[in-house]
Amino acid sequence: MSNLKEIHITSTNLRLDNNLVKGGILPNSISELTRTVNVVGETVIEGPLYANKLTIGAAPFEVKGAVFTQRELYINNDVTGSVIFRKAVGSASSIVTRAMKCETTFCSDVNAKSITLCNTFVSGSLYGDEIILENCVVIGGVFATQSLSLKDCIVGTFISPFVELDGNINLLLPSVFSVERMNYTKTTHVYSLALADLGALYKHKEESEESGKIEINPASDDLRTMLTDGEQQRSLHSYSVVGKVLAADLIDTDKFQNHFLLTAAALGPQMLKVYDLGMDKDGKPALLTTERIRSFFFDVLYGKIKIKDLDGSFSIEQFARTM
Repeated sequence: MSNLKEIHITSTNLRLDNNLVKGGILPNSISELTRTVNVVGETVIEGPLYANKLTIGAAPFEVKGAVFTQRELYINNDVTGSVIFRKAVGSASSIVTRAMKCETTFCSDVNAKSITLCNTFVSGSLYGDEIILENCVVIGGVFATQSLSLKDCIVGTFISPFVELDGNINLLLPSVFSVERMNYTKTTHVYSLALADLGALYKHKEESEESGKIEINPASDDLRTMLTDGEQQRSLHSYSVVGKVLAADLIDTDKFQNHFLLTAAALGPQMLKVYDLGMDKDGKPALLTTERIRSFFFDVLYGKIKIKDLDGSFSIEQFARTM
């Protein structure tokens, strides 16, 4: 990181270039509610940020506090490098990044009316009306009130009235939901990683023989579900691997260490210390930092780390002893 120049916020329109902002950027008068912030060079903002519009045209860029924009948060398509938001990010309108060479990271929840993300890692969950994700990893859930489009993504789970899928979709939890039947292309493959040995893979060790990914067939694994809350009822399509894991009780999932890995990813900067999953294959601590977790899940997404399929066979005699 270069030597950044400390800047004091005084104007209604800011141009940040090689600056360190102490105390954040918050409005002190009515005129500053319409402030536009343009990032054109390396910048670190140590506190929260409020802007009518935030445009990021260069990296590295980091905001250590919460972020809210009235109109738009936009990352230019030609940005290369790291863009990190350490706390929650929200917008009354839209949050957009289509920059394929920019490593964008949200370390908490993201909430906006319209969300379009590409090559982005989200530690928390996404909340919006319309959400479009391509080449993204979301550790939490993706909750869209109108429509959701996923292409080549890893997400915890999702629910939306209308869902479109394309490419390889990996789920960290067993089930996802949609109001209408999901639309998907002929090249779409959906997998649940709920019983994958992510802990071993993170440490570059051999996966457990009892672990593996499970494919969800959007056509045959569609279950109509009725949810009831008092006098209100809602019908949903549920796509789940629950019916395919009859022998799941025979598997000791605790040794997979998935829970610790995903919890560390979700908590991110909220943890007071850096934890690890034990020693990796080289005898070094497998530290659970946001940067290493991001790199791990993108290696899974791009196929650099391959997860084996779950063996569907099990012993009837062993299963009977558990009943």
